[in-house]
Amino acid sequence: MALIRSLLCVVLIGVPLGTPFLPAQAPDPILRKVDDHYNHLSSLRASYTEHYAGMGMDRTESGTLLLKKPGRMRWSYNTPVGKVFILDGKFGWFYTPGDNQATRIAAKKLDDLRSPLRFLLGHTQLEKELQNTSVTPSGGGYKIAGTPKGMAQRVKTLSLTVTASGAIQNMKIEEIDGAVTEFAFTAMQENLPVLDSDFTFVPPVGVAVVDGIAPI
Repeated sequence: MALIRSLLCVVLIGVPLGTPFLPAQAPDPILRKVDDHYNHLSSLRASYTEHYAGMGMDRTESGTLLLKKPGRMRWSYNTPVGKVFILDGKFGWFYTPGDNQATRIAAKKLDDLRSPLRFLLGHTQLEKELQNTSVTPSGGGYKIAGTPKGMAQRVKTLSLTVTASGAIQNMKIEEIDGAVTEFAFTAMQENLPVLDSDFTFVPPVGVAVVDGIAPI
């Protein structure tokens, strides 16, 4: 789960049998559409459902994702209520209500599966973010699959399901150890007014801030 938050920072905000995979040795037109779609965004709000299976756990959570360029991200959970992950451009913050500590990690040290969404916070170039990339038709859209560069020792495959216009609807991360995390995004609102203060974490009274490893 820690790895998931970092992968998701890099990208956002059924393939018929026998369908050949198309290696994206040159930038694929679909990759360019995803790049163009997100490079023209300044902010994004979406509802998400997150399912994680691995390390003896099987968990489904949901909430609202808020992104603002450059480098800001907030995951506000409805289930469990009050849980947050915030990227303020400099640090990543993790907190779950009831804990007596909040965890702070330098953004450049995040090793978390939400990282793939980081490319949504900067200048997107999927062909540079992924290696061994393939693009295949999937329903009325496309499936993009590859391995995030620099994460090959932990992530086996990152898969994105995108619309024909390049909007990401689903994201699936398969780790080397067999853990799988899936995100589904709905109710997406683009380029809405967003305040910097929406990405500020203020620890509750009595909660200590510790520097450390992102929680599972």
